[in-house]
Amino acid sequence: MRALKSILFPIHPEGYRFIAIFAVAAFLLFFLAEFLGWVGVVLTLWCAWFFRDPARVTPQREGLVISPADGVVNMITDAVPPEELGLGNEALPRVSVFMNVFNCHVNRLPVSGTIRKSLYRTGQFLSADLDKASDANERQSLLVEMADGKQLVVVQIAGLVARRILSFVHEDQEMQAGERFGLIRFGSRCDVYLPKGSVPLVAVGQSAIAGETVLADLASKEKQRETVTA
Repeated sequence: MRALKSILFPIHPEGYRFIAIFAVAAFLLFFLAEFLGWVGVVLTLWCAWFFRDPARVTPQREGLVISPADGVVNMITDAVPPEELGLGNEALPRVSVFMNVFNCHVNRLPVSGTIRKSLYRTGQFLSADLDKASDANERQSLLVEMADGKQLVVVQIAGLVARRILSFVHEDQEMQAGERFGLIRFGSRCDVYLPKGSVPLVAVGQSAIAGETVLADLASKEKQRETVTA
């Protein structure tokens, strides 16, 4: 039973119809050529893997900022938050996590708090690993207010392949860190804008796990960590 559980994984409900479409296509491809049918089977398995939604163990403590996405930290910089949020032109520390087509794409809230703003903006579909994707691409922005009054911004950004951003939350909703707030289909990025003066505790190139990896600790005076690639 334990071995079976290690193979099976929960699927997010948003993925059921896509998996069904891939499975039907694979079945039909067998009538054209056996090779094409097996290609369809592989793609169906990939689709199921893409929409997996595993349980995560989220550390719960005031000040911790948890990764909203599975993937790789591909940028750490200071940047102005999305203009539609009305936060002004002051640059804030930003951590970007890039998700490829093999990462889990269910996104989780970085901190506990109240959703003060939830805004969608249309845009382009540039490769999400580009810096300009933050401004140019389609996005869904959330402004989260924590219990101490501090604010944090998390942005779902569509990528080169992604064509749909899904948001599961609404304004004035209270949530806990690690709760699912959305999903992006087929390759994308999440940006986290930290409060002014915050120090990221991750490094560019580091792998991140949604709901588990600590990106920053707002209650700590720790300096930015040095890293080494082994």
